[in-house]
Amino acid sequence: MTAEPARATLIDGKAFAAGLVERVAAASARLEAAHGVKPGLAVVIVGEDPASQVYVRNKGETTQRAGMRSDTHRLPDTTSQSGLLALIAALNADAGIHGILVQLPLPGHIDASTVLDAIDPDKDVDGFHVVNAGRLAVGLPGLVPCTPLGCLMLLKAELGDLSGLNAVIVGRSNIVGKPMAQLLLAESCTVTVAHSRTRDLPALCRTADILVAAVGRPEMVRGDWIRAGATVIDVGINRVPSRDPVKAAEGKTRLVGDVAFAEACEVAGRITPVPGGVGPMTIACLLANTYSAACRSVGVTPEPLDA
Repeated sequence: MTAEPARATLIDGKAFAAGLVERVAAASARLEAAHGVKPGLAVVIVGEDPASQVYVRNKGETTQRAGMRSDTHRLPDTTSQSGLLALIAALNADAGIHGILVQLPLPGHIDASTVLDAIDPDKDVDGFHVVNAGRLAVGLPGLVPCTPLGCLMLLKAELGDLSGLNAVIVGRSNIVGKPMAQLLLAESCTVTVAHSRTRDLPALCRTADILVAAVGRPEMVRGDWIRAGATVIDVGINRVPSRDPVKAAEGKTRLVGDVAFAEACEVAGRITPVPGGVGPMTIACLLANTYSAACRSVGVTPEPLDA
């Protein structure tokens, strides 16, 4: 009797994120008890983008569940850039706010780069400010973009010591690809960043012990791109038509990642599903960053939040 081929172990990001929120809540309570500082997060949303409204509501609910101060500023899409910058200046000066997040996208008449650059780098819990990018690049303490930070936490929880492993990151965005590379370098991985001009991408991916897919193209990474036993982190969240032709005709959709999941499961050792993998980690890491920023505001070293 032939044995069934082993299938990849699923990395449960949803469960890990729930545990991380609990650890952040406990650490925040200890910070408040010892130093009188309650971590505070301010989220700013301009306009009525439906997806953004859902994200902002989820962030607010999770922040409150972690015992933090949660402020949401909902501005009309007619808000001027100067008006938005004035609000950010006020939040920068508010000692009770330790994290500021401006929900993207912004209306067309507002320059997102100008707005994000106006946030105090020590309150930039998205980790997008050029100062925080520089701190990450040279190994100084700072605020790290939430999605790659969440990916790293999952990898360390699954694999332990990452030193010496070959990591291939498909995608070179400032939000995921580049900071992910810096984080894995700091863990002593050998890191390659692949992109649209990379030659023979499938062959390169097959060299990876750790393969991170962050390109925003549905199911681009196929099963035969993956080395047997590799750990696959699928950052992509893409809406595609339902498999059921009738439902697809009605406009029904399903979520898929950047990796062809069913194919990958036959080859990989571990893999994050979509949904339920990387996604839940992003909000949890936003709270972890807010906690860290609150600690640094009073000169306290943040507690480790690893599982």
